Amino acid sequence: MKKQELYDRVIAYFEQAIPVAETELHYHDPFQLLVAVILSAQCTDKRVNMITPPLFRDYPTPEAMAAATPETIYEYIRSVSYPNNKAKHLVGMARMLVENYHSEVPSDLDELVKLPGVGRKTANVIQAVVFEKAAMAVDTHVFRVSHRIGLVPDTCTTPYSVEKQLVRYFPDPIIPKAHHWLILHGRYTCTARTPKCEVCGLKMICRHYLRTHGAARPSAQP
Repeated sequence: MKKQELYDRVIAYFEQAIPVAETELHYHDPFQLLVAVILSAQCTDKRVNMITPPLFRDYPTPEAMAAATPETIYEYIRSVSYPNNKAKHLVGMARMLVENYHSEVPSDLDELVKLPGVGRKTANVIQAVVFEKAAMAVDTHVFRVSHRIGLVPDTCTTPYSVEKQLVRYFPDPIIPKAHHWLILHGRYTCTARTPKCEVCGLKMICRHYLRTHGAARPSAQP
C-alpha cells in the first residue's frame, strides 16, 4: 500500500469514527487556551480543566495575570505537574503579551515560541486551534499513534521529524483536525500500555497490529 493511500484510509476512518475532533481543554478565548496548553504539559487535560475555572475567574486577562506574582499563581495550579515552573511561565507569558503584543496572542510561530513556557508543540496547538493554520502539534499521543499505524517511518525519532512527515501527507485543511484525531485515538483506543486493538477500526492497516499478528497490509485497490 502506498503511503498516500494509507493516509487516505486513515482520514476516511476518522471522518466517520470521530467526525467532531477538538481540544478537550476548556477555554473561552485565545489567552485562556494558551494558559491551559502551558498547564497541560506532562499533565492530563482533566486535571487542567479542574484547576482553570478559579484561575480564569480571578485572572481572566493578560493584564490581570501580568499583575500577579508566580507565588500567587502557584496556589491555583499547585496540583499540576511542575507548578513552580509553570507559575513563573504564566506570569512571564502574560507580561510579555501586555508589553510586546498589545495583550493579544500572536498567530506567528516565531513570535509564539518567544513566550515563556511556549515551545513548538504549544505554539502549533495555538496556531491550529485559534488561527486554523495547517500546524501539527506532536505530543506523546500523536508521536505514538503515528508510529504504530505506520504514518511515519521508524526513522522518525523526534517530534519535529514526525511533524514534517504528517504535514507532508495530510492535506492542509485536514491538519488541525488530524491533530485531534490522533490525540483522541491515542487517549481512548491506541493507549500507551495496552492498545485496544480488538475494537480499533484501523487494525487491518495498522503496522503495529499487523506486525504483532504476523500479517501484511491488504494490497492497494485497482
